[in-house]
Amino acid sequence: MASTPDDSTVDDATLEAISQRTIGHYERRAEAFWQATRDHDVDANRRALLRHLPSRSKLRILDLGCGPGRDLAAFTALGHAPVGLDGSPSFCAMARDHSGCEVLEQDLLALDLPAASFDGVFANASLFHVPTRELPRVLRDLHTALVPSGVLFASNPRGDNREGWQGERYGAYHDLPAWRALLTASGFAELEHYYRPPGQPRSMQPWLATVFAKV
Repeated sequence: MASTPDDSTVDDATLEAISQRTIGHYERRAEAFWQATRDHDVDANRRALLRHLPSRSKLRILDLGCGPGRDLAAFTALGHAPVGLDGSPSFCAMARDHSGCEVLEQDLLALDLPAASFDGVFANASLFHVPTRELPRVLRDLHTALVPSGVLFASNPRGDNREGWQGERYGAYHDLPAWRALLTASGFAELEHYYRPPGQPRSMQPWLATVFAKV
């Protein structure tokens, strides 16, 4: 994995290239991605978000990086009112077909979300695509989009705070202290964290899941 350029070289054009190349990777593989992930069991992640939200139906949940719509359909089946968001046009179309939900076609690096509109944000394997230097801005956008005391769930592949390209996808791989510091500085308070898959030695748990509340 290549290291990220330093801040002096990550200009707007570089960020645009990072975003478009990563989105393009998913766009070209949309159907294969759906077939490979449609049956992934991430119910524990959905429950981690919901147990920190009010016990009522029709919660407004933003599925950030919703892909082809697996989790939108799951939240809908539970009686909630999810909204999807993805940068891939093919994913957006598939998500609408698979879930019947509203889906916003937006780049993670150019979010345009209404303030105080969502009870929760479900960011399952999406925020790690945001370059570290842009992550505080993206987190502030999500903070603004949440209602007071709203909740952000995020699951990301963990690492040693390096970032760069893996094939055609850009990723930033944080450890818990670094991730916690970024979220805290952006106005969130930690509720819980865990590693996945469960029941394995830490060396065999590549995913870090966290739940933070807006403060």
